Amino acid sequence: MVKLAIIGFGYWGPNLVRNFSNQSNCKILAIAESNINRHYHISKLYPEIKIHVDAVELINSKDIDAIVVATPVFSHYQLAKLALENNKHVLLEKPMTSSVREAEDLIQLANAKGLTLMVDHTFLYTGAVQKMKELVLNGVLGKLNYLDSTRINLGLFQPDINVLWDLAPHDISILNFLVDERPISVNATGVSHTNNGIENIGYLTLNYSSGFIAHFNCSWSSPVKVRMMLIGGAEKMCLFNDIEPTEKIKVYDTGYSHQTDEDRRKVLVDYRVGDIHLPKVSNVEALSLMAADFLQSIQQNTEPLSNAKIGLDVVRILEAADMSLKKKGAEIKISYS
Repeated sequence: MVKLAIIGFGYWGPNLVRNFSNQSNCKILAIAESNINRHYHISKLYPEIKIHVDAVELINSKDIDAIVVATPVFSHYQLAKLALENNKHVLLEKPMTSSVREAEDLIQLANAKGLTLMVDHTFLYTGAVQKMKELVLNGVLGKLNYLDSTRINLGLFQPDINVLWDLAPHDISILNFLVDERPISVNATGVSHTNNGIENIGYLTLNYSSGFIAHFNCSWSSPVKVRMMLIGGAEKMCLFNDIEPTEKIKVYDTGYSHQTDEDRRKVLVDYRVGDIHLPKVSNVEALSLMAADFLQSIQQNTEPLSNAKIGLDVVRILEAADMSLKKKGAEIKISYS
């Protein structure tokens, strides 16, 4: 039985508490929440769980085996580092940290102590993303050419991170899960319509040595909510629409072939439009599977699917994107050293 403490009961914390409460191999002993106004609500929902204001008190407790951190990203590093130093397994909300240096430091510390360090990239556990991975592995789509993602809605404007740090981690983690190749460079542009200089609309492009390309459109300023990803392969194309309640994945037997004339001045394109296939996907709640994976990694000393290396790669891309934003969309090479 893993004895757990959860830090943060704001936007995502309630979902984590609910899902970990339903796991048979763990017990939530305490919740830390700095906003005292939320304590009454927590106690009504979970009267058996102790509520604290001070997160450090829980991290130092010898009764706790693992810490789940669901606080703003700027606090992740200090809380996770203290937890690891106190021999606690750690699950961090996305994005993992505010910088590559912080993420690498946490990974090194977790490895030295033999502890699980995991990041909650929940989408990797969804039936839709698992089905897309299956399609890629089985060669159904053929050679992958591009990925185009749109994640837009109205709000929530974040006070400490821009829209790419807020929304893009979901789709970057999916991309890195589906594609084995790592990007070599980033171009990012964005705009802030508030007086704090934090971009509320952002466009991110990832470039690959093979010619594969990925593009992300993120916005807090859209009148409609869109959660859509398109993957183009040489054989077939796949559309993932997370807003769709039942038909989340559509596989299009659609493509094109081309040839050029001898002087390469003219390209002849032949289009193919075929059937649309709607594969069945699992509807098990992804967050429940993520929670189970975290607990299993602790109890069986296995590497979780959404491991710290995936979290690091997401932060690596976001950090490079920030540099590109500051240079008005200039191409920034990604360093993996």
